[in-house]
Amino acid sequence: MKKILILSAHPTDGKPLRLDKEVREIQAGLARAKSRDKFEIISRWAVRPEDLRRSLLDHEPEIVHFSGHGTGNQGLVLENDAGEGQVVSTEALTRLFGLFKNKIECVLLNACYSEVQAEAIFQHIDCVVGMNQEIGDEAAREFAVGFYDALGADRSYQDAYEFGCTAIDLESIPESSTPVLKSRKHSVKETSAVSLENPEGQVPLGSAFYIERSPVETDCYEEMLKPGALIRIKAPRQMGKSSLMSRVLDYGSKQGYQTAYLNFQSADAEFLDSLDMFLQWFCASITDSLGFPDKLGDFWRGVLGSKNKCTNYFQRYLLQEIDSPIALGLDEVDEIFKHPTIATDFFGLLRAWHERAKNDPAWKKLKLVIVHSKEVYIPLNINQSPFNVGLPVELPELDQAQVQDLVKRHGLSWTNSQIEQLIGLVGGHPYLARVALYQIARGRMTWQQLEQTAPTEAGPYSDHLRRHLLNLQEDEQLLTAFKEVLVADVAVDVGTTAAFKLRSMGLIKFQGNKVMPLCNLYRKYFSDRLKLKS
Repeated sequence: MKKILILSAHPTDGKPLRLDKEVREIQAGLARAKSRDKFEIISRWAVRPEDLRRSLLDHEPEIVHFSGHGTGNQGLVLENDAGEGQVVSTEALTRLFGLFKNKIECVLLNACYSEVQAEAIFQHIDCVVGMNQEIGDEAAREFAVGFYDALGADRSYQDAYEFGCTAIDLESIPESSTPVLKSRKHSVKETSAVSLENPEGQVPLGSAFYIERSPVETDCYEEMLKPGALIRIKAPRQMGKSSLMSRVLDYGSKQGYQTAYLNFQSADAEFLDSLDMFLQWFCASITDSLGFPDKLGDFWRGVLGSKNKCTNYFQRYLLQEIDSPIALGLDEVDEIFKHPTIATDFFGLLRAWHERAKNDPAWKKLKLVIVHSKEVYIPLNINQSPFNVGLPVELPELDQAQVQDLVKRHGLSWTNSQIEQLIGLVGGHPYLARVALYQIARGRMTWQQLEQTAPTEAGPYSDHLRRHLLNLQEDEQLLTAFKEVLVADVAVDVGTTAAFKLRSMGLIKFQGNKVMPLCNLYRKYFSDRLKLKS
């Protein structure tokens, strides 16, 4: 028997809610269900923070349902001893539910703006439902009743979510898109009408075509909650690094952090010839991204070195001006690798800030997300490098289940054999897979046409493949090593340096210490263009 713990909070100083009607209709629906003997409902009213903690300990429920008010980033509203509202923070809720991650199966937050808490709790609980905006009393009640009616009919949590949304639609209430499901098995709400997205650049926040690579996202979200966090995301181009970073920054924003994003490809050449000019550009760019006035003139004076001035600018201005934590997303830092003198000092500075965060309260507020694709070949002292501390994240290729999920999100019904054919052509490369599925889902070509044209200049990958070819032709030693990989029938050893450079480009994959082409698309295209015998 599964226990459903329903927790209700209706503070006297809050907006009136008919929570009693919601609970009564849930109980009535389950009482008539064919599987009513599989569930036990436990209700707790006027819940205070200590009541929440004790109820979870006392009853150890499989399903937790909260009805009441939410405040978005701040948290959920419970009651104090006087019956007035008391906000419980998102961080506190996340930590609490983390203590029950092996027991609780599903959490339903039937409260306005509770998607923030749902996202956070999803780190620990496999199925969580929250609301992405304000939800009316009637819509909240219809969703809950529809949800538990489906559970009572032996449907899955994912199906129950869909029944809850459908219950809102059936009553002609225009709020069925307000409930949001976070599930390991079902990450987005599927719809019969698929709105396709052209696969280029970052995958937008909220996109149905972003595939989570668990536990990568969860690890990043957990790290972001730590003081002085440093996350290093590395993967070849177009593997989803920037898309992951944008989600990590968005998660930070939902925790109340100030966030700033900087792409180092936007740095003009004039700023890359001098450390002093570069650090001024860096400080000004971060300040602009945060929406604060430029105060470089107040700090860039005197005989102190550029690194000291940059450190003082952050410590005495930005970190002092902003009370909340600051999350900085530093994208395409590979650009700085091309300028070793600047790189050595700049990355050493980031490492120094990270070390200061261990003891200095001001620097504990600074959280860094660093994104790059290439191996770090520049000489960095082991104690001055940010690339051997913090949380390292290497984005893997999509596995077969994730590719299958992506196929479904494009509205395609493919057999396992068809999915295996796609993986055989493009591997688990998310961009290459999305291009194929986008073309087929739009009806622009069949699978047979795609397979025939993909490794040619007439196919949808021509720009992608040509860019790789030009990069290879600029490095004769790397080109020679890749030719050796292409002509071999089995994985080969081309040396550590060549292997990691080719992996940074995304052209090969490792099998132990040996390498082979990432996918048949690359083997066919480059073998033809480089005039290699099969």
